[in-house]
Amino acid sequence: MTLHKMIKASVLAMLLAATSVGVAQAQSITQALTAAYQHAPDLQAALLAAKSSAENIAQAQSRKLPTIGASVSGNQSWNLSNGNWNTGSSLTTGLSYNQTIFDNFKTEAQIEAARAADEVAEYQIRNTEQNVLLAVVQAYMSVLSDRQLVALRQENINFFQAQLQSAQDRLDVGEGTRIDVAQAEARLAQGQASYRAAASSLEVSQATFQRYVGARPQDLASGHNYASLIPTSLDAAIAEGEVGHPAILMSKAAIRAAQAGASAAEAAFGPTASINGQVGTRWTGPSGGISDGISGQLGFTVSVPLYAGGALGSGVRKANLDQIKSEVDAMSSYDRVREAVITAWAGIQSADAQIQAAQAAVAAGSTVLDGVVQERDLGTRTTLDVLNAQAELTSAREGLINASTNKVIATFSLLSAMGRLTALDLGLPVQVKSAVNYTQTVDDVWQELRTVAD
Repeated sequence: MTLHKMIKASVLAMLLAATSVGVAQAQSITQALTAAYQHAPDLQAALLAAKSSAENIAQAQSRKLPTIGASVSGNQSWNLSNGNWNTGSSLTTGLSYNQTIFDNFKTEAQIEAARAADEVAEYQIRNTEQNVLLAVVQAYMSVLSDRQLVALRQENINFFQAQLQSAQDRLDVGEGTRIDVAQAEARLAQGQASYRAAASSLEVSQATFQRYVGARPQDLASGHNYASLIPTSLDAAIAEGEVGHPAILMSKAAIRAAQAGASAAEAAFGPTASINGQVGTRWTGPSGGISDGISGQLGFTVSVPLYAGGALGSGVRKANLDQIKSEVDAMSSYDRVREAVITAWAGIQSADAQIQAAQAAVAAGSTVLDGVVQERDLGTRTTLDVLNAQAELTSAREGLINASTNKVIATFSLLSAMGRLTALDLGLPVQVKSAVNYTQTVDDVWQELRTVAD
C-alpha cells in the first residue's frame, strides 16, 4: 500500500469518527431540536409574553362589568364630662355597586383589540419557535462541519509531515534538494495554522450549540427525513408560506388590533352612562341605647365629552396612523416571506450543484494526487507538484463539506420560510408551547368572583 493510500485510509477513518461514530449513540438533529425546544429561554419568554397579553382581555372585559365591594368600619369613642365617663361605639357595614352600562361601544372595541393582540402574541411564539429551531440546525451543522474540517486538516498535517520526512530522506541520500525540504516545511507550517484555526472555530461552534441546546454536542449525524416536507415546486412553497407563515398571520392579527384601536379612539367622542348604588346598616351603643337600621341609595351618571385639550382628536389620528402602519407592515411581511422562500429554494439548488461539482473534484483530485506521487517517485515530478496536488484535493474536500452543510441548512431554511419549521410539523416528541389554554382560563371574567366566594 502506497503512503498516500495509507493516509487516505486514515482520513476516512477520522471523518467517520467525526461524523458517525456509533450511529446508535449519535445525537440526531431531531434530538437536538427536541432538547432546544424544551430548553430555549427565548421560546419560554415568548410564551410568558403571550400569557401576559391574554390578561389584557380580562382587563378590557372588566370595563363593562360591575364592580362590587363590601366594607366594614367601626369606631370607639369616650369622653369625661362632669366627672362622668361617657363611651360610645359604632359599626357600619355596606355593599357598593358600580357599573358602566354604555360607553359608545368603546369597551367592545377594546376587547376586540385585546383579543387580536393576544393572537399576535400567540403567533409570536410560533415565529420565535421557528427562529430558535433554525438557529439550532445552523449550530448543529456548524459543529458537524467544523469537526470534519478539523479531521481533514489533521490529515493535511500528517500528509505534510510524511512529505517533509520523504524530502529529508531523499536529501540525505543525494536524490533531493534543500528546496524540496523548505517547501515541505512551509506547507507543514501552513497546515498546522489551518488546523488551529479550525479547532478554534469548532470551540466557538460547540459553545453556540450548548447555548441553544443546553448541553455540549455529542456524536452528530446529519441525516434527517424532513426534506419530505418540502413541496415539489417553488410556486407551491411560496403559496404555503404566504398562507401559513406566523409572521404573516401576526400581521393580519395586528391589522385587526389596529382597526379595533381606531374604533375605540372614535368611540371616546360619545356619551357614557353608569349606575352606582350602596346599601348598609349601622349599629351604635351602648350609651344612649341601641339603634340600627338599613339605608341605601341608587344613582346614575351620564356624561358627554366636549373638550379634552385636543387629546381626543389626537388619539383618533394616532389610531388611524397605527392602522395604516399595520397594513404597510403586513405588505412588508409578505415580501420578506416570499424573498426568504426564493432564497432558500435557490440555496438548495445551488448546494446540489456544488455537491456534484465537489464530488467530481474530489474524485479527480485523488486520482491526480496518486499519479503525481508516483511520478515524483520516478523523478519526473517535484515535491512542490505533490504539495500543490494535495492542496487542490484538500480544497475540493472542504468544498464538499461546505456544500453538504449548506444543503442541510438551506433545507431547514426553506421549511422556516414556509412557516413549517415547528415542533408540530417536525413531529418532535414535545408538548407544544402555547398560551391558548391560558387565554381560555383568563377569559372567564367571573372566575375572580367565584374565587372570593370559595
